[in-house]
Amino acid sequence: MGRGERSQSKHLRTERGAVSGESVGCCNADDLDPMTAFCTPTLVVNDAPIPAGAVTEQFEPLVHAFPDWRWEVRSLVPERDLISLHFTVTGTHLRTFQGIEATGRRIAVQEFTLYRVEDGKFAQVWDLLDVDAVLKQIGAP
Repeated sequence: MGRGERSQSKHLRTERGAVSGESVGCCNADDLDPMTAFCTPTLVVNDAPIPAGAVTEQFEPLVHAFPDWRWEVRSLVPERDLISLHFTVTGTHLRTFQGIEATGRRIAVQEFTLYRVEDGKFAQVWDLLDVDAVLKQIGAP
């Protein structure tokens, strides 16, 4: 790999890291509206296309039930047009979630997300959140 290719590769890694870091920052600030700016017009989430404007809807059940829901990036690995992220997610169960009334319990679970970036925006997302661990920690049967 030549110097120009290394420089371009470093720039792309930095750009992808910045995009993912900015999007996590918006989520942690409870400012989900700017999320659409990080996405292509049609975003594919777990192999299902959704309009970029609907991207915030996927967060609503979680941030409603866990108003202090926060993502802590534990690992970020950029590779070609992909970004792999490992998060620890925390929150306090203060409203009904999946039929379970608020318990006031604090949860901490792992989340893994793989993004494909196109022209500096998220084009595809594959996300795995351990919802069973969330339910177990809030006392689901």
